[in-house]
Amino acid sequence: MVKKLPDTLVITSCILLFFIGLTWVISAGEYQREVVDGRNILIPDTYHLVEAQPQSITSFFIAPIEGFIAAAEIIAFIFIVGGAFGMLTTTKAIDAGLQKLVAWSNKKSSYKKVMIPFVIICFSVAGATFGMSEEVLIFILITLPMAQALKLDPIVGIAIPFVGAGVGFAGAISNPFTIGIAQGIAEIPLFSGWEYRIFIWGIFTLIGVLYIMHYISKIESNPHKSVLNTSTDTTEKQQPEVIDFTFKRSLVLMLFLFGICTLVIGVAQYQWYMVEIGALFFVIGFLSCIICGIHANAMSDSFIKGAKEMMTAAMVIASCKGILIVATEGKIIDTVLFSISNLMNGLPKYAAAEAMFLFQSALNTVLPSGSGQAALTMPITAPLSDLLGISRQVAVLAFQFGDGLTNLIIPTSGVTMGVLSIAKIPYEVWLKWMSPLLGILMLTAGVLLILPLYINLL
Repeated sequence: MVKKLPDTLVITSCILLFFIGLTWVISAGEYQREVVDGRNILIPDTYHLVEAQPQSITSFFIAPIEGFIAAAEIIAFIFIVGGAFGMLTTTKAIDAGLQKLVAWSNKKSSYKKVMIPFVIICFSVAGATFGMSEEVLIFILITLPMAQALKLDPIVGIAIPFVGAGVGFAGAISNPFTIGIAQGIAEIPLFSGWEYRIFIWGIFTLIGVLYIMHYISKIESNPHKSVLNTSTDTTEKQQPEVIDFTFKRSLVLMLFLFGICTLVIGVAQYQWYMVEIGALFFVIGFLSCIICGIHANAMSDSFIKGAKEMMTAAMVIASCKGILIVATEGKIIDTVLFSISNLMNGLPKYAAAEAMFLFQSALNTVLPSGSGQAALTMPITAPLSDLLGISRQVAVLAFQFGDGLTNLIIPTSGVTMGVLSIAKIPYEVWLKWMSPLLGILMLTAGVLLILPLYINLL
C-alpha cells in the first residue's frame, strides 16, 4: 500500500518557506530586459549583482495573498470554466452518450473492436480540449461494468477512460488549464502552435489505442495473461445509473462539439484570450442546462459545485505565484536563471530541451497540479529558453509533456489513486501494466520535442 503523501498545498507551502530561505543565501542579481513582439525578453550577457533583498518570515503569510491578486485573471478563468463544466455535467449528456455506445457494442461481438478505440479517442479529445482529469472518476463506474460485459478485466475498464484522457491531456491542443495558462505566462499567443499539437495528440492517442487493444487481444486469446488474478472482479457491485440518451442530451453533445470548433476558430482567427474563452464555456454550460430544462436553482448549484472543484487548483496557483513574488522581490530568480544557463551552456539545443522535459516530469511527482506547475515553472523556463536560444513554444511543450505523461503513474495524483481504488487494483499491478506504455510515450515525447528545434513546426 502506498503511504499517503503530503497534500499539494502543504508541498507548495514548504517550497515557499524554502524560497524565503534562499533569499538569505543566494546572491541577488538581475538581467536587463527588453520588450520584443510584446514579450519581456532577457538580454543575454547582462547579468549583474545587485543589493540583496532577503525576505522575512512574514512573507510566508503575505505572499499567497499577493499571489492570489497577481493571478486573479487566471483564477477567475478556471473558476468560470469549472463552473461551466459543472453545468454541462449536470445534464448527464456525456454519461448517456457513453452508455449508448456500450449498448450498441453489445449487439455484436465484433463491434467492440470499433467501439473501444472510438471511446478511447473520445476521452482523448476531452483530455486534449478541456483537460478532462478528475471527471474520469465518474466514468470509471460506467467503463468498469462495460469491461465486464465485454468479458475483459478491470485493467481495461480503467484504461479506456484514464489512459484515453491521459494521453489527450499530455498531447493537449486547447487545454485551458495547462496550455492556456502556460502560454499566457510565457507571453505567446494563446493556443498557438495548435497544428503541431494536433499531430502530437494523434501520435499519443494512436500509441494508447494500440497498447490497450494489444492487451485486450492478448487476454482474449489467453485469459491467464491478464496482469490481474482471474479472481479479481469488482465490477458487479458497481452498476451505474442507467441514463436515457434523449434527444435533448444529443443536442447538448452537438452543442459541446460546436463550442469546441468555435473555440479553435476564435483563438486562431480572432485572438481570443481567457475572457472570451471563459465566456464561451459559460455559454455552453448555460445553454446545455436550458436545453435539458434544468431549473434555475439547480443550474446555479451545479455551477457552484463545478467552480468549487477548482478551489484547490486556484489556491495552488495563488501559492505558486506567491513563491515567484518572494523570489522576484528577493532578487534571486535571475541568479537561478544565470546558474542554470551556465550549467547548460554548450549543450546542444536538444539536450537542453530534454533536460527541461525531465525536470518537469520529476517536479510533477511532488507537485501534481498542471496549472500550479505552469504558474511556478513557466516564469523561469520561458526566459531560460531565451537564454538558451530555444523557442518558448518548446519550453511550453516540455512542460506539457512532463506534466501530462507522468500523471498516469504518480502516486501523488488523487485521480490515479482514485481510479485504482474504485477498481480495487493494487498500485504495483497498475505500475507493472502501465510502465511499458509510459516508456514508449516518454521516448516518443522526447523525439517530438526535438523536431521543432530544427524544423519550423511551432
